[in-house]
Amino acid sequence: MGQTVKPWDEEDAYISYLPAAHSFEQAVFGISQVYGMKCGFFAGNVLKLTDDVSVLKPTLFPSVPRLYNRIFGKIQDQFKAATGVKSYLINKAVNAKKYYHKNGQGLTHKIYDGLVFNKIKAILGGKVRCMITGSAPINPDVLDFLKIAFCCDIIEGYGMTETCAGSMTTIYGDPESGHVGGPLQNVKVRLRDIPEMNYLHTSDPPKGEVCMWGSSITKGYFCNPEKTAETLSHDGWLFSGDVGMVMPNGSIKIVDRAKNIFKLS
Repeated sequence: MGQTVKPWDEEDAYISYLPAAHSFEQAVFGISQVYGMKCGFFAGNVLKLTDDVSVLKPTLFPSVPRLYNRIFGKIQDQFKAATGVKSYLINKAVNAKKYYHKNGQGLTHKIYDGLVFNKIKAILGGKVRCMITGSAPINPDVLDFLKIAFCCDIIEGYGMTETCAGSMTTIYGDPESGHVGGPLQNVKVRLRDIPEMNYLHTSDPPKGEVCMWGSSITKGYFCNPEKTAETLSHDGWLFSGDVGMVMPNGSIKIVDRAKNIFKLS
């Protein structure tokens, strides 16, 4: 979080509306305290969140794929409803910004932002300069579109309640989507072979169950030694249940599940 263009300080603000008991919200709230940000709490109705952000005008906006997908759908509907010259301009703006972003030329454009995307930025108050997504996978196409639409980076994190939320994140400014970045300083990561699923660390690229070790990993489940023994090795490595693939640059891509667990949106 400290690698953004401008260091976070008391001039920044984030809006707290995710479930307060969830590790994701706890982590973001902790970030706001570390950097001295202002924290605004939503009025209580997530359906009126746009009213809250119009007042607070946050610079940091955390969310989950379910909400990002809804925002993406509404913007797409607006763009598809455009006709004539307006439709031509929107398509040209979207394609141009996607091209510039993929080629490492940033997420802003002197002409197209003023003509098209500043109206989109206003949905979140107009001042957001960094967004975070976590708790579930998000479609890379949705992520890329929202980056150019809101003219700011979206950091994707990966972790569990058992790892105190994010243990891996993408790097600020990374033009590639579809992975969860690399491990943060508080964890080590390794892959455990799953022969029955043909996921091996000796494969090219290496694949296996993502395991994490470090100071942020839980010591166990309350009054549940059986579950603790199932999730943690004797030397403290946590078995995530997710299958990861190590990309050439060291980032991790989640490709499968090793455990049969359903996760609701």
